[in-house]
Amino acid sequence: MRTLAKDILEGKLTGEAEVSGWVHRIRELGGITFVILRDRSGVLQLVLQDTEKPSLTLESVIRARGIPALNEKAPGGTELRVTSLEIISRAAPDLPYQVNGDLAKIGLESILDNRTLSLRNPKIRSIFKVQATIIEAFAAYLRGQDFTEIKTSKLVAGGTEGGTELFEVEYFDRKVCLAQSPQYYKETMVASGLERVFEIAPAYRAEKHDTPRHLNEYVSLDVEMGFIESEKDLIELEKGVLSNVFEEVIRKNSNDVAAWNSTVPDPALVSKAPTVPYDEAMKIATSEAAKSKGGGGKIFDINPEAERFLCTWAGREHGIELIFVNQFPRRHRPFYTYPLDLGDGKASSTMSFDCLFRGLEITTGGKRQHDYNAFLEVLPRFGLKPEDMENYITLLKYGCPPHGGFAIGCERLTQKILGLANVKEASLFPRDRKRVLP
Repeated sequence: MRTLAKDILEGKLTGEAEVSGWVHRIRELGGITFVILRDRSGVLQLVLQDTEKPSLTLESVIRARGIPALNEKAPGGTELRVTSLEIISRAAPDLPYQVNGDLAKIGLESILDNRTLSLRNPKIRSIFKVQATIIEAFAAYLRGQDFTEIKTSKLVAGGTEGGTELFEVEYFDRKVCLAQSPQYYKETMVASGLERVFEIAPAYRAEKHDTPRHLNEYVSLDVEMGFIESEKDLIELEKGVLSNVFEEVIRKNSNDVAAWNSTVPDPALVSKAPTVPYDEAMKIATSEAAKSKGGGGKIFDINPEAERFLCTWAGREHGIELIFVNQFPRRHRPFYTYPLDLGDGKASSTMSFDCLFRGLEITTGGKRQHDYNAFLEVLPRFGLKPEDMENYITLLKYGCPPHGGFAIGCERLTQKILGLANVKEASLFPRDRKRVLP
């Protein structure tokens, strides 16, 4: 019966054991060969006498039997002294990518070009162990809050947020688009009576970016909730989500996080993350810019530079580099965002927010317009006609509760928890302007 490497390292077995995995490294010393075997649980040193050693190549899949023995010089302090070894699948010797190499000496393009091999590297694979925990913790927390998971179509007639940045797809005798967001469907399910829904699914943006923070296909952690008063209800919900995510990553993935020399925020500090109105956030960012090396001018928008300054400020003042910026001006938010009157009678702000974490926006959300007549009234201000929004209008026409939602970019959250330089590192098979393979 197959045994995992970690079970031997943890001393859970006595007597002979059988392990299977990949040849990660080979080292010969005198009449002895040391083979580092890698499986899903970690690595284990195998010790073979030269007389028992078959012709091995790196990344070959093998099965070995032997006796566990303590050895403080071996990885993990235990090794397997092999009595028999079988090559299950021999790897060709001309590896195009050094799986056991130092990632610091390998460029990102090379890592992504050789993705089928680079994902075998334990450090790279640890990214997706953390990501799996993020997804699991996100869903578990929401289920605990009586949310229902849904799955919606990714082939849509048009964009929720307008006609730009859409990928067109041939669909029989017409063209449709890949969904930017499941928002319309989330809102439909809230209005159906489910009230609280979430979805974990791909989203697509035809943005011509080539930056460390953008992907054209990403995993969106989407939430929609009915019967809310304002965006502050959503902010409190997201704080609960993030606190649970951090707690579970600490519990399950401490070694994976340590592999990237990173740390996970204290879950107890998430509740202390400040919520700062847009205008005040602009002043804080400008002040922080002035204090920075070389000084800086006035900040005119919540841009990447401002996001970094605001998170630095939150870390210093509140103990966690997490901040919620709300009350965005209407000019910065889609037509369906619920207006907020700050006393000037113009309702020039909105019940919307961004969540910034470690210098990067990971969430956009807000309360949506639910009043049919108010929605019709606002359309012309955005150059839209009722006939362009027939399905959305129907959703509101027949009774829709006050509601709102948000979406967390899964890869961005993974990137910031682990301190990765580029969000593409947090995507199994990233898609950008140039990359559609493998």
